[in-house]
Amino acid sequence: MTETIVAITIVLFAALLIYAATRPDMFRVWRTTSIKASPDRIFSLINDFHNWDAWSPYEKLDPAMKRNLSGQPRGKGAVYEWESDSCKAGVGRMEIIESSPSSKIAIELDMAKPLEIRSIVEFTLESKDNTTQVVWDIHGINSYVGKIRGIFCNQDSMIGKDFEDGLVNLKTIAER
Repeated sequence: MTETIVAITIVLFAALLIYAATRPDMFRVWRTTSIKASPDRIFSLINDFHNWDAWSPYEKLDPAMKRNLSGQPRGKGAVYEWESDSCKAGVGRMEIIESSPSSKIAIELDMAKPLEIRSIVEFTLESKDNTTQVVWDIHGINSYVGKIRGIFCNQDSMIGKDFEDGLVNLKTIAER
């Protein structure tokens, strides 16, 4: 009986690993909203890491989080590093790698903990009538560990909820 249970466990574990290998090599999560504010106003809130504490949901994960802003004060070359004992916030670094006034900001995101992940975060802004369409997007390579984690945790739901909250905060501030 014990041998049967061990054999079934091994087969199920192997099936899980094989299934994980078939998962997509890339991941992408994005959310969008419409904000009644100019692209310039919204761009200034995103393009300067000093403003993120007002709207980013990630700033609220750990009040004791250590933060370091360096490089350029805003725009391309601005760097934001953080370190937290909380597994939610972890340890990481962001650097703005593209800053196209009032239309796009691209950020290289390197997470060191809880998992090592390198991805690109993009904010695109498009003026439509009296509003600005804002898209918050993250994409990158899905590591094998990420593929396994994705079987049990829906990345779109987890990250997407944070993006939705952040866009609501951004909208509230920009529309004041």
